[in-house]
Amino acid sequence: MKRDPRTIILAPVVTEKSTRRREDKNEVTFKVAKNANKIEIRSAVEELFNVSVRTVRTMAVHGKVKRLGRFEGKRASWKKAIVTLREGDTIEFFEHA
Repeated sequence: MKRDPRTIILAPVVTEKSTRRREDKNEVTFKVAKNANKIEIRSAVEELFNVSVRTVRTMAVHGKVKRLGRFEGKRASWKKAIVTLREGDTIEFFEHA
């Protein structure tokens, strides 16, 4: 059964490094579902944004331990995907931001 693409692609990652990658190498970074694989991520990006994907790289980002005074907590771990688009393809969401 095919999953909804909006449950796979959760949010864009907009940092200085990801913005530089988007401009120089045509790579877009997303926060994705922890149990999503590269094939699902590729099809979700192609379906949602109507672009052609060349490669998908994924990595697990481990949550940091943070303190607030004497209390200690932990941020949630999450999964990041760096998607390389074909030449000439762009995602309009990032272009107008």
